[in-house]
Amino acid sequence: MPTNRNALVRYKTIDKCLQNHYRKWSLLDLIDACSDALYEYEGISKGVSKRTIQADIQLMRSDKLGYNAPIIVVDRKYYSYEDINYSITNIPITDQDLNQLNETIEFLKQFKGFSHFKELGGMVQKLEDHVYAKKLNQKPVIDFEKNDNLKGLEFLDELYQSIIKKRTIKMTYKSFKARQANSFDFHPYLLKEFRNRWFVFGSKNGMKGLLSLALDRIIHIEKSESYYIEQPASFNAHDYFKDTIGVSVFPNLTPEKVILFVTHKHAPYVLTKPFHSSQQLIEKDHYGITISLDVQHNFELEKDILGLGDGIKVIAPKKLKTNIRERLSGGLDLYNTEISNTGLIIATKKLQNKGFGILNYVYTKRELKKITKQLDTYFSQTDEVPFGKRTLLKDIPSLKDLLFNKNLLSIIRAINPKAFLSKSIYFDKPPNANWLVTWHQDIPINVNKKIELNGYSNWTKKGNINSVCPPEEILKNTFTIRIHLDDTNSRNGALKIVPGSHNKKLSSLEIKTITENCTPYLCEVSAGGIQLMKPLTLHSSEKSKKQKRRVIHLEFSSLDLAEGIDWMEKEAL
Repeated sequence: MPTNRNALVRYKTIDKCLQNHYRKWSLLDLIDACSDALYEYEGISKGVSKRTIQADIQLMRSDKLGYNAPIIVVDRKYYSYEDINYSITNIPITDQDLNQLNETIEFLKQFKGFSHFKELGGMVQKLEDHVYAKKLNQKPVIDFEKNDNLKGLEFLDELYQSIIKKRTIKMTYKSFKARQANSFDFHPYLLKEFRNRWFVFGSKNGMKGLLSLALDRIIHIEKSESYYIEQPASFNAHDYFKDTIGVSVFPNLTPEKVILFVTHKHAPYVLTKPFHSSQQLIEKDHYGITISLDVQHNFELEKDILGLGDGIKVIAPKKLKTNIRERLSGGLDLYNTEISNTGLIIATKKLQNKGFGILNYVYTKRELKKITKQLDTYFSQTDEVPFGKRTLLKDIPSLKDLLFNKNLLSIIRAINPKAFLSKSIYFDKPPNANWLVTWHQDIPINVNKKIELNGYSNWTKKGNINSVCPPEEILKNTFTIRIHLDDTNSRNGALKIVPGSHNKKLSSLEIKTITENCTPYLCEVSAGGIQLMKPLTLHSSEKSKKQKRRVIHLEFSSLDLAEGIDWMEKEAL
């Protein structure tokens, strides 16, 4: 290749000129063209000499650069290519070039575990394909997998140099689970690529065994003056990874016999591209194949199994089978908890017209577990009985982010975009304490102090809670969302509701007359579902017989109260 950039600019300029057969090129024309190019690309204004261009032409004609350019002189004055299709950019890779590539690839193969450099053939094919495309002006026929947005590749060379030079580095690293980055001295031993993601293996001061770190989670690397701890002499990369799929290795974990059934549709893919080198075919029939693997149970194994979706089933071991079932169930849960606009419209119309509505699958099973765990943790640390805990979110504010997930916020905004929280209660009534609730309407609201004004009456006080009966205008603007943490049915006190009873306050006689002459609706709600209800809706519930019924009762409004009083738990969403 040219010894400097200026020479390369001149060679390419001469080549471009001689490819233009519609003009005759004298030596003076080539000098002017090269001078212009050097000024344009390099800012050199002094031009080039006649001797320089003559030397360039002789060099391009020779084999020294591998060009062997067929430059001829026409009419003893004009320069041209004898072959009108020739260009120095079309020259093929020579045997000498391929030999040099061989040496380069042998050097690159020092990167243990780098799949890009495992085989010479892949690199040569890529280069040959590039030259083939250039020469014949055709698109490449080989496309290698790549990820231009992959993070951390800028650390590869520095990590490699640290490994071969046995040099300790100071690394700043932030894992996916960590809240903040952590800096520590690291002794790198091995770089490994797995499915287009890079990892470095090494040791950390004060930590036994190998630590694997993903390059895309590295924040910063710098040199460290700490003494380098060499890898154990017994360490062998092949043996270290032989019982594992991927990069998650547990040295003290014994490989398990994993038995998998793969359906007929997916069987050819698994047979031609095995999960692991230990894969063995156990049985084959019209329905599919049964295979075995001797591997450690890790994240990558589960990910590969999940990647085949409905085309695979774990037969053994039991723990892996349970994990896959739970993860598939969690994935289905995400689809089930997707609330459509149509579902929102129907639920809000039912709330307005009938006074109640039900939406199941508002919370995933994982979200429910987090909610119940926080509740259990709180009550285990206090003397309170979770029978009917009022001001729930004031006492356990961390629950708010869990309860007000994307689904619940969408539902609230669909009902009333201006709504704010005005009451929060947690009911955890065990069967022996869940009494019969007779027909009634929810009327009292919680306020910040005792008050008796026009339209506000029947002030009561329960502990620190002030309650008052507001005007109907307030109640008709208010709505309730009851979050069910357990399946609720007739056996554990599901509400019975009289549709359309939410329009006004009913007298005792009216309640008796209506309930004796109607067929109420039983509101059965699945765990993770919600029940929407207006305060004046006439409802009751049977005494729970066997099952628990845990419910979080939230009330919302968008109206202010009379001057001088306010909602006790008024909180913006």
